[in-house]
Amino acid sequence: MAVNFARAIRTLRSASWLDWKVEANWTDPFIFAVYSIAKPIAAVLILVVMYLVITQADTSAPFFAYMYLGNTFYLYIALVLFGLGMVVHDDREHYQTLRQLYIAPVSYYVYLLGRAFTRILHASVAVLITLVFGIVVLGLQVPLGQVDWPLFAAALILGLLSIVAIGILLAGTTFLTAHHAFGISEGITGLFYLFSGVIFPIAVLPEWSHGLSRALPLTYWFEALRRSLNPAGTSSWPGLADLSSLELLLALAIATALSFALSLLVFWAVDHRARRKGKLDWTTTY
Repeated sequence: MAVNFARAIRTLRSASWLDWKVEANWTDPFIFAVYSIAKPIAAVLILVVMYLVITQADTSAPFFAYMYLGNTFYLYIALVLFGLGMVVHDDREHYQTLRQLYIAPVSYYVYLLGRAFTRILHASVAVLITLVFGIVVLGLQVPLGQVDWPLFAAALILGLLSIVAIGILLAGTTFLTAHHAFGISEGITGLFYLFSGVIFPIAVLPEWSHGLSRALPLTYWFEALRRSLNPAGTSSWPGLADLSSLELLLALAIATALSFALSLLVFWAVDHRARRKGKLDWTTTY
C-alpha cells in the first residue's frame, strides 16, 4: 500500500508538471504572465459592458455582484472542466503518447487528477485577478469584513472536486470518440453556464428547467460561493435561499461524491471498452 501511495504521489507530481509545460511552453514566462492577466480581465469586461448597456445600472447594484461573481468562478469550469475533456485526445492524437502512458506503471485516472491540479492553479490565478479587478476598479460589492471564510473555503474545495470529477468523466468518454468530440465538452460547459445560475437567477428560466438546475451540483456551488462572499446578495433560486449554509454544503458534498462515483464508473467502463476495441492507439489524422 505504501509503495502504491508513493507511486500515486509521483504520478500526480509528474502529471502536474507535464500539464504546466504543455500549457506554458508556447512563449516565454513574461508574455505568459501578461496573457494570464489580460485574458480574464478582457473576458469579464465584455460582460460588464453588456450589463451596463442593457440595464443602465451602476456596478454597485446587487445584481451586478451576482453576475460578476458567477462569471468569475465560472472560469474554473471553462479552464479545468473543458481542458480535462481534451486531455485524452491530446495524448492519443496530438502528442501520440497515450500508449506509452498505459504501458508505464501508473494509473491513468491518477494521471488525469495530476493534470487537473495544474489547471486549477492556473484558473485560481485568473479568478483572483478578476476578483481584485472587480473590487478595486469596478466597485464590486464584496464586504471583506463580512465574508464567511469557512463557508467559502469548504464550498470552493467541494466545487473544485466536483468539477474535476465531471472533467475526468468527459475525458473518459473521449476514449471512444474522434477529435471533433470537443463539442461534447463545450456543450457540457454551456449547460452549466445556462442552468446553474452563473449570470442570472434560475427563477427566470422556464419552469421545466428548474428540476435540471437543482440536479446540477454546481448550482449549489455558485449559491454557496455567492452567499459566503456577499451575504446580502441575490439568490440563484428561491428554494436555495431557504437552505442554511450547512444544508447547502451537505447538498454540495453529496453531489460531489456522486460525481466522483459516476466518473469512476464511466471511466472504468470506457477504459475497458477502449482496450478491447483497440482505441488506445487510434488516430483520426486531424
